[in-house]
Amino acid sequence: MRIAVCDDDEQEVSRIGELITEYQISREEPVDCRYFTNSTDFLCELRGGEYDLVLLDVLMPGIGGIQAARELRKSDRNVRLIFVSASPEFAVESYNVGAYHYLLKPIDATPFFALLDKIGGELSAQVEQGFILKSRDGVIRVAFARLVYVEVINKTVFFYMADGAVSETTATLADLEGKLLSRPEFLKVHRSYIVNLSYIQAIDMNCVVMKNGHSVPVSRKRRNQVQEAYMHFLHRVEAGDSASVVDKPERPAGPWRILLVDDDSADRTVWADILQSHGCIVQQADNGEDALRLAAEGPCDCVLLDVMLSGEDGFSICERLRKQTDTPIIFLSCLTESDKQVEGFAAGGIDYITKDTPAELFWAKVETRIRLAISERTQLRYGPLLLDLKRRRVLIDEQELSLTPIEFDILWRLSEHAGYVFTPEEIYGMIWGSQPWDGGQLVQMNMSRLRRKLEKAWEGHHFIETVWGQGYRFVPVKQ
Repeated sequence: MRIAVCDDDEQEVSRIGELITEYQISREEPVDCRYFTNSTDFLCELRGGEYDLVLLDVLMPGIGGIQAARELRKSDRNVRLIFVSASPEFAVESYNVGAYHYLLKPIDATPFFALLDKIGGELSAQVEQGFILKSRDGVIRVAFARLVYVEVINKTVFFYMADGAVSETTATLADLEGKLLSRPEFLKVHRSYIVNLSYIQAIDMNCVVMKNGHSVPVSRKRRNQVQEAYMHFLHRVEAGDSASVVDKPERPAGPWRILLVDDDSADRTVWADILQSHGCIVQQADNGEDALRLAAEGPCDCVLLDVMLSGEDGFSICERLRKQTDTPIIFLSCLTESDKQVEGFAAGGIDYITKDTPAELFWAKVETRIRLAISERTQLRYGPLLLDLKRRRVLIDEQELSLTPIEFDILWRLSEHAGYVFTPEEIYGMIWGSQPWDGGQLVQMNMSRLRRKLEKAWEGHHFIETVWGQGYRFVPVKQ
């Protein structure tokens, strides 16, 4: 695990360092940690992708932790951020910049170690795609998400990585084009160069400027293609529809489906009102068995689970839910003891929110957790239908379905919002972006082809339904 700690209090930095060392010894896991006493030094050394976790003090002279996080997000949208502060008053603001967690000083070892265990588990579960090559330094693995650009000079290929490393091997660019250009984030800009669109800082007349400061030449005949491809890529990233810097898909907000489980009807009403005011669709259950049934009936984006349920408690229900779904589970409880929170993480919860949490902070945590979980999602399954988001493949009953990139994108967008009716204009905006509206011809043509392919592959169920006068919606197979 690669960690950066940024805090202007040297005693606190020392304390965190001792905790990380203690954690490393107790878990027998390697931890690479760097320490900074101000945000300026930290930001100056950033290229993006160097760290798995950053601990930021909120209040620092000059550039504070929140401002530093905003700058960090420009180069690394998916790094986990944990803010540390002596006061909880900045918690809402921290979650608005994508905080993974918020810890109060002095940091207690037990919840901190539980967080590190969770992050370590997430990192171990991630299969970072890439390829193996023989370099002059031996055999190395090149991760697609860390590759900034590729250059070939006289049958020597150079790989420029996000951490500043440069590897080389004897080959031709043609040997690598198949691996790279099959992915949406890579583009050939010159006969000797392939770039990762995620790392482009700017496009000039004759070159592209990468985030590491290098200029990569663009051939004259490819200028328009490069500009159009980059604009299309930016739109897709903003819409959550492409591989980002760390090779994880995202999507736009809502309408998110929330399963709220609490045996106190008054508490359910309070939380449901907050969620619905932010556009969420809320299903409610007052016991664990109903929660398990509702979770099995259809996908949801998050489960909010009370700990003290009548009958089976929330921890036990969480463990059972984990066996049937990878939906993120957040505990809601009036129990504030740290050992209960640790028990919640051990049961499979991704967060633990106490019931005295203000409404604004409650929503900030829920929203952030859903976005983080979606960004790490690699597959979507609806009965016999499986969408492999990393490889951009669709399988029905384990048989691959041949879809065009546009058909895949349409199916992905609709399936993530099962039951929601999308108008043709909304679908057009998600897939074709700012191109002038064509009256719906492209949507109708691609939707017709997609539906025929789905119905031919799985007779007896229409995954995509037409809602006359409104648009289209995805209907999953009920298990």
